Amino acid sequence: MEETEYVIEADRSGFKYAWASEHHFLEEYSHLSANDVYLGYLAHATERIHLGSGIFNPLAQVNHPVKVAEKVAMLDHLTGNRFEFGSGRGAGSHEILGFLPGITDMNHTKEIWEETIAEFPKMWLQDEYEGFQGKHWQLPPRKILPKPFGKSHPAMWYAAGSPPSYAMAARKGLGVLGFSIQKVSDMEWVLEQYKTAIVDAEPVGDFVNDNVMVTTTAICAPTHAEAIDIAVRGGLHYLPSLVFRYHDTFPRPEGFPVWPETLPEYNAEFVELLIEEELLICGDPDEVLRQCKRWEQAGADQLSFGLPVGVPKSETLQTIRLIGEHVIPKIDTDPVHRTSRFRAGAGS
Repeated sequence: MEETEYVIEADRSGFKYAWASEHHFLEEYSHLSANDVYLGYLAHATERIHLGSGIFNPLAQVNHPVKVAEKVAMLDHLTGNRFEFGSGRGAGSHEILGFLPGITDMNHTKEIWEETIAEFPKMWLQDEYEGFQGKHWQLPPRKILPKPFGKSHPAMWYAAGSPPSYAMAARKGLGVLGFSIQKVSDMEWVLEQYKTAIVDAEPVGDFVNDNVMVTTTAICAPTHAEAIDIAVRGGLHYLPSLVFRYHDTFPRPEGFPVWPETLPEYNAEFVELLIEEELLICGDPDEVLRQCKRWEQAGADQLSFGLPVGVPKSETLQTIRLIGEHVIPKIDTDPVHRTSRFRAGAGS
């Protein structure tokens, strides 16, 4: 429920997107297994912010593709065109192979996702879906209802965890949810992989979603010293340790501890180093603005903030409000969502 308060405050503060993950079986890391239910609640609790599935897992063994298409269209109605459809293959072997008894290789999931992703626009846009006879799932011709709200269908995204995934998503005309990007310099290989391939995209959907979203941690306070103090108290070392415990498809940094060993707790000097290395957004509003602009200059289309769970609610809400008041107005000068513009131009 605290997370819900954060999304509502982000909506009030001018943030454009909020992403809700789908994870299963992961101790401590994420218990948001029914994100479709959560997003339905947020649709009513918010007014303007776009709500995205980061991700809905469309592997037939996890969620039947027809059920996914129905959920996406329903959320498109409940939000009035504010829903964004992010898909992917799951966090890692512990999670996804639990749904695939007898399978030991995560590469198997790529084949399932590949044969499925292009079927969603057909389910939404064909009056009667023509049906599908694939290796991993089948469906006879059926009317898939409801159809999306308004024109076309929600923007489509792919959660990429490795460099080749960015080019693959671009070739399909999908936006990328860059959860694996750690720092500004990582944008170089992302943009090279993605922006080159997107030029010749053959979109699986009704339009090309030329978008790279990246994630980073953000802490904003009235003064630099207060922000550093919040970061030191926030237990920031623990989340990265859990990320690499479960996301075994992410490239592991050299020397990163193997679970159950964790990163050591951060002190003020280490937090300052993370800021200097552009691995953390942290500081007063002017500093946070400069740090966000570095991501903009590096080519990120969207910057998504992970809010540390070890930071008290009052200080997290403070981060959202300060960024909304002092940072967003100086960066986001276009009131129209980019994905809304892409969708409005679909088929033209």
